[in-house]
Amino acid sequence: MSATDLTRLNAAEMATLLASREISSVELTRAHLARITQVDGIVHAFLQTLPEVALREAQTADADRAAGEQLPTLAGVPIAVKDVLATKGLRTTCGSRILENWVPAYDATVVRKLREARLPVLGKTNMDEFAMGSSTEHSAYGPTLNPWDTKRVPGGSGGGSAAAVGAFEAPLALGSDTGGSIRQPAALTGTVGVKPTYGGVSRYGLVAMASSLDQVGPCARTVLDAALLHEVIGGHDPKDQTSLDAPVPPVVAAARQGLSGDVRGLRVGVVAELGGRGYQRGVLDRFEEALASLEGLGMSVREVSCPSFKFALPAYYLIMPSEASSNLARFDAMRYGIRVAPAEGPVTVETVMAATRAAGFGDEVKRRIMLGTYALSAGYYDAYYGSAQKVRTLVQRDFENAWEDVDVLISPTTPTTAFPLGDKLDDPLAMYIQDVATIPVNLAGIPGISVPGGLAEDGLPVGVQILAPARADAYLYQVGGALEAALHEKWGGPLLDQAPALETTTQEGGAL
Repeated sequence: MSATDLTRLNAAEMATLLASREISSVELTRAHLARITQVDGIVHAFLQTLPEVALREAQTADADRAAGEQLPTLAGVPIAVKDVLATKGLRTTCGSRILENWVPAYDATVVRKLREARLPVLGKTNMDEFAMGSSTEHSAYGPTLNPWDTKRVPGGSGGGSAAAVGAFEAPLALGSDTGGSIRQPAALTGTVGVKPTYGGVSRYGLVAMASSLDQVGPCARTVLDAALLHEVIGGHDPKDQTSLDAPVPPVVAAARQGLSGDVRGLRVGVVAELGGRGYQRGVLDRFEEALASLEGLGMSVREVSCPSFKFALPAYYLIMPSEASSNLARFDAMRYGIRVAPAEGPVTVETVMAATRAAGFGDEVKRRIMLGTYALSAGYYDAYYGSAQKVRTLVQRDFENAWEDVDVLISPTTPTTAFPLGDKLDDPLAMYIQDVATIPVNLAGIPGISVPGGLAEDGLPVGVQILAPARADAYLYQVGGALEAALHEKWGGPLLDQAPALETTTQEGGAL
């Protein structure tokens, strides 16, 4: 099997071939490293690649399998990791200049679990600085491009992970989702992205932006692949005080059940507030077709109203920057990260901190720090942050009311397909609106998945978002798998098979 053929397989297919020893992890990892060399000079999905580390981990997986050791399902399948997750001995920048040379002394829990499951780490993926953005244009190291159209964004903040999967540079990736940063890029790149229940996957070692909203999750090309990765990274972690002390939901079994078409009798609610005006016509058309597919499988569909959702976006953009301004206070030039001396005047703790933060943080990070600090300031706390938290409670109640009548909720993942590079950089509000359908999920702490729904009239991917009650992540995979199987039958295969071929380059990609 050629290197190109290997990279076109999904992770479940790779795992089957590895288990039967028809291919080796070294062979598979080399094929993906070669693909990165070919296309990442264009896509810029990676901030750094780790060929020596990845091949060493692949050799270990192969040796253990040859010795007869019983290995985890995904052992030997390579993976990419968003650069917001700490990796021991390897640079972790969060897409920011202020951390450009930071090398953690420990692994994030999810990274440790990848290593224990023998998944070779190919490299660290590009992202909006400190996960603040919806396009990956706010990275201090340049934007990532959408593999479907390199003049367009791949979404954000985790555009690097989604683009790496969509460009066949990695079969799997890890992302983080604060307001849609896994699901929105998945929609724009024709991939699958999952935001698990809050606390269902450890946040230890995730560089926090908004601690009550952030959640690590899988990026993949199929629903089953996402479930297999979810099973690896999920579970209780005593190092994370927000971690749920509960077993990982049966996500793999649910995905297989959905792929077999076993969803008859499940109830689907269409969120009235997440559609209509402001949504691209092609997005709505593909969404209606997805609903018809689910009805054809025996699921009942009804409209559900969640009136507080209209206030979710402004509430989020008060809660998130408030938490971010608090979390980013640790970057003070005293303990780690870069240190910049003031150009003039006395050299004090205050002046060094001011000069460092001015040089190290980008415009979007500064904007959110100032917004959050203002919202938390004396005299404004109750009017802004306190009111936003009340709206958050209303959003949670809307979800609770909906679960009395339906098993899952469904909506478009994003209001539009991928927009052109630079199109919204000068209009932050237009950028923020891209997350209007994904934000309520994080405010409520429930799980959500984005599954490819087809192509809009502009030839770009559309995502369909499925939501479930907290701790009921299995519903996402069951319904998502059923939708994926129905649409694949309609399209004659995965949506990514319809993506235009990327140009190749001999330039080495993945360097800061």
